[in-house]
Amino acid sequence: MTDPKRRARRLSLGFGVLTVVSGLATVAAVDSLPLVYQYLPLVATVLLFGLPHGAVDHLVLPRARRDPVTPRSMAFVGLLYLVVGASYAVVWFVTPATAFALFILVTLLHWGQGDVYALLEFVDASHLETRTARILALVVRGGLPMLVPLVAFPDQYAFVAESLVGLFDPNAAAALEPAFEPAVRMTVGTGFGALIALSLAFGYHRADALEPWLIDAGETLGLVAFFALVPPILAIGLYFALWHSVRHILRTLLVDDGALEALADGAYGTATARFARDATPLTAGALVILGGLALLVPQTPATVPDAVALYLVCIAVLTVPHVVVVTLLDLEQGVWSQP
Repeated sequence: MTDPKRRARRLSLGFGVLTVVSGLATVAAVDSLPLVYQYLPLVATVLLFGLPHGAVDHLVLPRARRDPVTPRSMAFVGLLYLVVGASYAVVWFVTPATAFALFILVTLLHWGQGDVYALLEFVDASHLETRTARILALVVRGGLPMLVPLVAFPDQYAFVAESLVGLFDPNAAAALEPAFEPAVRMTVGTGFGALIALSLAFGYHRADALEPWLIDAGETLGLVAFFALVPPILAIGLYFALWHSVRHILRTLLVDDGALEALADGAYGTATARFARDATPLTAGALVILGGLALLVPQTPATVPDAVALYLVCIAVLTVPHVVVVTLLDLEQGVWSQP
């Protein structure tokens, strides 16, 4: 038997390399990739990673506590999704520009917290031993997919914003235009670049072992290049599926005793099948929500960008309660506790 954590580490790092290399290789091989093809990773992984990766939220907290899954624990998560998700959905209908800005902020925090867990659990990052270092890492890792494309590809970023907001009010996207002004992007780029340098320098200074810091620095700088060079629609599609979702799925497997045994034996298919079984009911529920949104949005999706925008709004609505569950999981697993 092999330590399942070591197997999860190899998968996490391997899929991370695959994300960056596949994106950069595509850009190097294809001079100008048509927009419709840039959507492919996001669309092709809707049922593989996109919706399923958060579809075991009703199981992870009891499993992390080594408690039985009960109707009460499942009802808690169901009520959380109903109240928090529905409340945020209302914001999209009332003030979609605000909802989009919140989506960016929540995604930054959530993707950052996912990478902080991965660095601690899979890389044993001793340079993140303090809460301050972890918060800094969260902002940097979450900011890479949200802020670097804003600086590098403002027109495409604005196009995505207009696609999402336009489903509810085609004129509301005008409120977001100041964010794409050169002066704002220059400020964001300069400030965030300084933050990245500070995070890496602070980590190097505090590192007890060099290898974890080198992995952290390599991933960070690799993602800088990835999001600066790969068009954002393609980049986010690859990153969401192969980086963020895979790492969260691995996290859920490590709190599932049956999946732990399968990983220890190298039975990846068995572990994956257990996850797929557990995620199927709520993935189906997410598809129902997606269908409901399609019927309710004022502007009927008529193009591929519109359809993907609708999917992203659905992801946004599901992400907010998902972040609450992951935050509780962080607390349960001591992600924000200092040694």
